Amino acid sequence: MKNFSFSKESLKMYIFLLILTLAAFSGLQGWRTLFNNFAVEVAKLEGFHIGVIQSVREIPGFLALLVIYLLLIFSEHRLASISIIILGIGIGLTGYLPTFYGIIFTTLLMSFGFHYYETLNQSLTLQYFNTSEAPLVFAKLRSIAALTNIFIGVILFFIVRYFTYTQIFTAIGIFIVILGVITLFFDPTRNDLPPQRKKMIFRKKYWLFYVLTLFAGARRQIFVAFSVFLLVKKFHFSVVEISTLFVVNNLINYFINPLIGKAINRFGERKVLSLEYFSLIIIFSIYAFSNSKIIVGLMYILDHIFFNFAIAIRTFFQKIADPKDIAPSMAVGFTINHIAAVIFPVIGGILWSIDYKISFLLGAFLSLITLIFSQYIDTEIRKNST
Repeated sequence: MKNFSFSKESLKMYIFLLILTLAAFSGLQGWRTLFNNFAVEVAKLEGFHIGVIQSVREIPGFLALLVIYLLLIFSEHRLASISIIILGIGIGLTGYLPTFYGIIFTTLLMSFGFHYYETLNQSLTLQYFNTSEAPLVFAKLRSIAALTNIFIGVILFFIVRYFTYTQIFTAIGIFIVILGVITLFFDPTRNDLPPQRKKMIFRKKYWLFYVLTLFAGARRQIFVAFSVFLLVKKFHFSVVEISTLFVVNNLINYFINPLIGKAINRFGERKVLSLEYFSLIIIFSIYAFSNSKIIVGLMYILDHIFFNFAIAIRTFFQKIADPKDIAPSMAVGFTINHIAAVIFPVIGGILWSIDYKISFLLGAFLSLITLIFSQYIDTEIRKNST
């Protein structure tokens, strides 16, 4: 990376995480692109089935705290590689089990692999890179994820008419498993880092990290569950328009993400997150009241950009944390983040049935609350650094 140099040991971890991030997002983007068509055309599933499967997909994120106990058996980097292999197996098997319960099984398998890798990715990044490097590494890996999404989308656009869903799922799965197996032979570890605690950690001094993580999960779910649905339901975006929006969005994020890492280093977490939450109040309000297709499409892109500002929550935690608490705290944080995944889609769906505007005004209200809490960040950093 151009703006700073790694030690040899840190460079090994960066390459390790880079390969696994490439594998993880190849799988996730491929699965997302194919899933709905496969579920309808091949498995003959209905809307109820899709809703259940999407809820099931969030369960592994909610159970991310179990990573703590797996670390009693596996080292973190080995478990990261194994998680990617499980992700690949889940995706590779999808085409061979085209039933409701078969897809639930493969979705759970795939989701455990992805969510557990993401938990370990966050933990390893915070351990192996210092407070000025970590924001840049997080941002660079997000750029790689965006570029991967574009690449996979383009490939699938050209090959989906020539191969069956089973063949494509299998190919994606094999590719991911191969990358996971390759990284099993990597040893990117260092011996000079504090050993991680192998138990669940809840500490009073991390209260703000827990609060920000919970609200970030709520904001994410409102965005994931209802933004694209709004584009299709109210503004009648076609599949081609949605696909184009995804490509444009990922392309913009590829170039902008590194700037987010630099902004965190230059302005600090409080200012970066304050900008995010203030902007989200406006964005969610525009979702609620705008009648312009173009403006709402632009809000979707801005929403996605600001979503990546959430890496500042993790770099804030790095500055206040006991180094031995990073791995268990990332697992607990992932679970807290996914509490919202269980609650807010249901609440938002109920509110949508009354008036869709209420769902987005709820998002604006949550952003306002989070904006208020984010003002305590600098205070907590000073308090915990003395």
